Amino acid sequence: MVRSLYSGVAGMITHQAKMDVVGNNISNVSTYGYKSSRATFRDVYYQTNTSATAATATSGGINPTEIGYGSKLGSVDVNHSQSVMSTTGYTLDVAIAGEGYLQVMDNDGNIFYTKAGMLDIDAEGNVVDVNGNFVLGVSGEPSGQAAGSDRIKISLPYENASVASVSDTINNIAYTINASEETENGNVNIVFASSTKMPIGQKAQAEITSSSIVVTLNADETFANITDLNTEINAAIRAANDGMPHPGGVFTISMSDPSAFAEELTGAEIVNADFGVESGTVELPEEMAQFFTIQSVGDSFSGSGEGSMDLTLTEANSLTIRINDYVATLTEEQLASAGSVVLKKGGTDANDSIVITYPNLNTINAYNVSEMEGIVTMTPSEPSSHLGLGQGNFNLAGGTEGGEQTVADLTGISINDKGIITATHDTFGLLEVGRIDLATFANPAGLSQAGNTYFAVSLNSGEPQLAIAGTEGTGSILGGTLETSNTDLSQEMADMITTQRGFQACSRLITVSDTMLEELINLKR
Repeated sequence: MVRSLYSGVAGMITHQAKMDVVGNNISNVSTYGYKSSRATFRDVYYQTNTSATAATATSGGINPTEIGYGSKLGSVDVNHSQSVMSTTGYTLDVAIAGEGYLQVMDNDGNIFYTKAGMLDIDAEGNVVDVNGNFVLGVSGEPSGQAAGSDRIKISLPYENASVASVSDTINNIAYTINASEETENGNVNIVFASSTKMPIGQKAQAEITSSSIVVTLNADETFANITDLNTEINAAIRAANDGMPHPGGVFTISMSDPSAFAEELTGAEIVNADFGVESGTVELPEEMAQFFTIQSVGDSFSGSGEGSMDLTLTEANSLTIRINDYVATLTEEQLASAGSVVLKKGGTDANDSIVITYPNLNTINAYNVSEMEGIVTMTPSEPSSHLGLGQGNFNLAGGTEGGEQTVADLTGISINDKGIITATHDTFGLLEVGRIDLATFANPAGLSQAGNTYFAVSLNSGEPQLAIAGTEGTGSILGGTLETSNTDLSQEMADMITTQRGFQACSRLITVSDTMLEELINLKR
């Protein structure tokens, strides 16, 4: 009976320990990177009342008679199996899709291992976890570097001072705008427009904000060349800035083909983007203009200066219309009604032509049109002189005073599947600034738990083997993702019920043993 009493006590103690394990698992069901544990029991030792005997020629063998002394806690095993991945959207969250642990170092130099990848970058550029401990790997450009366990510190190259600039190509002409001061104040967006409502004599005006300059050119005023345009633009910017120079300095426009601005251009021609052909003109003498109208000229029309317009009506009532070298002949049938005809010039260019309307034969005879002649004035068709600055995207960038660069100068920091940390810098572009490396163990179950979802090396875990994520049997790193707790809540609830019933049974064992002892004592009475 005494043995059963102590067995009941031992059973209650072991079930209480198992309930502690179950409770810890349930309380960490929402802890990222948590690995659940299980408690196992062992029987203790036995008192042998009779030993086993071997069979003989005259008798059979006898089994031993042994009475146990209850149970004890055999082990608490950690389940290192992978759990469900949860997408967080935070780029510095990481999870390991497979084997391997993140390495972290506390301020005493102790190294721990974890699956909880809530990472951040502090003001000094150190990659740290949610507990403020340093994440380990390699710093700087990781290409060619073996897996490491050094603190990852983001450091950037020294940035040389430079002026803001931008280049854009419009109608096959490359334009470049440069600021003159080495400062980020030159990083502005310059927009060009034109207006017909500006006062006569005012060539340009400007509106300035912290991030943009809107330059409006007088559509009717002329600019002698690109130098004159630059002078007027900067004068307008200075006037809009209360007479003070712009913080970015003087803005200068240059073009790859200066001949496109070899002659005077209006503000409208500088801004507008009609890159077709400016059609030529043919002005008819007033007398003939009553009966004939110039509808259009071809894109290659080459007539220029003064010329003559002649009409020849034959006895067969065919009419020849000639304007200098441009000729067409109409038959009597064609003259039956008014219409239009193309006057062509000798040569192979069909676009070197004039389209003119003509009256019918009755009108020609009634007004003696065929006897008319006169002087015409012609201007040739030419390619458009428009520059099209109004359609350009002049977003100046790269202006800086230079100096040491920090994490604050980076954007778009992210971690790829190899653990490589990348970021974007306005001047240096896309940079690789470090790499998170993983550790594996021969016996992960042998790691000891250190709290804060950390594991530490033990005598039975083996030494850490370092590897780049996705190599040597390690899993790849998933950015913007965290591994959830691998606690199986349904299993834990079932274990909690069985543990409770086991504890109750052990307590009842003590009660029954006590009752039996009480009966034994009562025999004295």
